[in-house]
Amino acid sequence: MKGAVRREPVALLIGLVGLVVSVVVALVIGDVPQPGTEAGLLVAAVFAVTIVLGEWFHLSAPGFRGSAPIAMAAAFGLALTTEVPGGQFVAYGTAFVVAVTSLAMAVGTVTRVLSGRDVSIVETTGRLVAIIVVTVLYRGVHLGQQPGEAAPSDGLVPWQRAALMLGITMLGLVADTLFTSVLRALSASGNLRRTFVEEVRSSFAMSMAVAVTGVLIALAAPPMGIAALPLFLMPLVLTLFAFRRYVSIRATYLQSIRTLSRLTDAAGYTPAGHSERVAALAVRVGRELGLSERELLDLEYAALLHDIGQVALIEPIPGGATVLAAPADQRRIEADTVAIVRETGVFEGAARILEHQTTPYRQVRELGEEIPLTSRIVKVVNAYEDLTAGARSVRAREAAIERIYLGLGYEYDPRVVDALLTAIGPGSDQS
Repeated sequence: MKGAVRREPVALLIGLVGLVVSVVVALVIGDVPQPGTEAGLLVAAVFAVTIVLGEWFHLSAPGFRGSAPIAMAAAFGLALTTEVPGGQFVAYGTAFVVAVTSLAMAVGTVTRVLSGRDVSIVETTGRLVAIIVVTVLYRGVHLGQQPGEAAPSDGLVPWQRAALMLGITMLGLVADTLFTSVLRALSASGNLRRTFVEEVRSSFAMSMAVAVTGVLIALAAPPMGIAALPLFLMPLVLTLFAFRRYVSIRATYLQSIRTLSRLTDAAGYTPAGHSERVAALAVRVGRELGLSERELLDLEYAALLHDIGQVALIEPIPGGATVLAAPADQRRIEADTVAIVRETGVFEGAARILEHQTTPYRQVRELGEEIPLTSRIVKVVNAYEDLTAGARSVRAREAAIERIYLGLGYEYDPRVVDALLTAIGPGSDQS
């Protein structure tokens, strides 16, 4: 839902900001640049403003891991920059860089929340972890810079320094991905390895661009100064506009799918809004189970189209409730649905999910058959929606859950049913 802190309470955000401010004060007291280093302070101020703006203009879309490439590249540039034109060395150390970055990110995050924009504390904290790792490894470990002193020369030729910087920034990005993967896997009792792989897949290209940009800014700072910041950030700015255009196209694409999913409603095969309700609830259940953004996107497409095969029926199923149909009829509808979806040539991920949407869970438990978790989600959520017929009364919910419980472990995956109960429980945003 737009204007909300995604999956984290606002109280957590307030607590995080308070912690960041406290840490900033403590760090700055022990790491204030010495008098006569106005150039370094100006550089830090410009980088800080850029990080704030970068947190405001962050990227987020279904199927992609949220990121703030401009903020991250600027923060990496701040951590790696040790010299400005005229042979002047910036005299701030590791703690000062972390303090400035933390404060800038906190300001950008709070500004987004106050303006009603989407924010993920997990993703924001992950970015901060990456910046801390890069700063500590480069300034603290490699250079051995002490608070208030200029960074000593490392004796490396330019290409060696560039390779070292790039390697360190990539380590920082790996730390970010691993940190967010661990949090998401723990919160949803998911598989850490699968979560990590999906996080890497959804962010690799952008992460490489961010790492290279941060290194270029630092390497260009000695001859160019602050001008290196806007110059090398410009490709990321253009990428931001291109990505937003892409998101707009995807939104139109999704709207077309929603229109197609209403075909069964218009033909009287399913109750009005059935597919959209299944899709919305399936995505919430998928989030509870720790699915990646890409998996959630395929799940949403599959849920929207899961009943499209009913248009091939001669006589509609009463109420469109496939859960009440005979197993043979369910499999026939499933086969017709998969055939129609595959005819489009663009929904292969959704088709793979729909191939198993009627397969009983016992075939996983007893026969070891590979049935995607997303297919099990569609099966449980569709059964719930069929049994409630769109009603949201307590009695309708309880009756549907009781019926599902009769098939628990046989027809339905118990883990998915538990996630369903969480998604429809008190405090959920189901409508």
